[in-house]
Amino acid sequence: MSRPHRVGLIVPSSNTTMETEIPELLRRRTAVGGESFTFHSSRVRMQHVTKEELTRMVNDSDRCALELADARVDVMAYACLVAIMSQGVGYHETSERRLAGIAAEGGCAVPIVSSAGALVRGIHALGVSRVAIVTPYMKPLTALVVEYLEHAGIEVVDSISLEISNNLEVAAHDPLLLPEIARRLDISSAEAVILSACVQMRSLPAIQPAEDALGLPVLSAAVATAWEILDRLGVEPVVPEAGALLAGHRLATA
Repeated sequence: MSRPHRVGLIVPSSNTTMETEIPELLRRRTAVGGESFTFHSSRVRMQHVTKEELTRMVNDSDRCALELADARVDVMAYACLVAIMSQGVGYHETSERRLAGIAAEGGCAVPIVSSAGALVRGIHALGVSRVAIVTPYMKPLTALVVEYLEHAGIEVVDSISLEISNNLEVAAHDPLLLPEIARRLDISSAEAVILSACVQMRSLPAIQPAEDALGLPVLSAAVATAWEILDRLGVEPVVPEAGALLAGHRLATA
């Protein structure tokens, strides 16, 4: 019997969601596909969602990659979307290359997934280019996310910022409020909705209900991250009740 797939997670110290939603999505995959997964985390300090703390977190993530390399994981996921996006457009590619190099130096040459990169690639995999988004961020950080997506060829037709600066309070936000919040978006020209552009803001219970209600594909940063983890592991990215992206879309390079 083969061993479980080992999933390494680089997680902000105040994040309490990534280690629940990603394992839950992959547990659902196990239920339909039979694969098994274990999860191994390394944390980097971040309490408040500010540009300064996010930059410090990005700089400190190298240590996490080395720690996870020691566990010989099969894939690493850098689980802070806005930390990457706040460093400038296209930065997910720079970060993924750097962390891959560090992991390889530690004896663990594995794919690197970032939530920022996974969201961009997941939107493209859906074949859409116009989205509406909900974020927990203050408006200036949401503007950075919008700029980042638009540089990647994704038009943001509308956005809602919940303006929650404390990262623990982001996790405390009730995910079942999100479908009603999403109804306030102008989706008249949108092709998809990003229900949570943040891996800390819980959204998993709301993804499928929101998709059913809005009549558009609905995804989140966490859903996109799980999708790309599965794809990089060579596992069919199909997970029930998790929105259109996890209905089997593959990376174009796969």
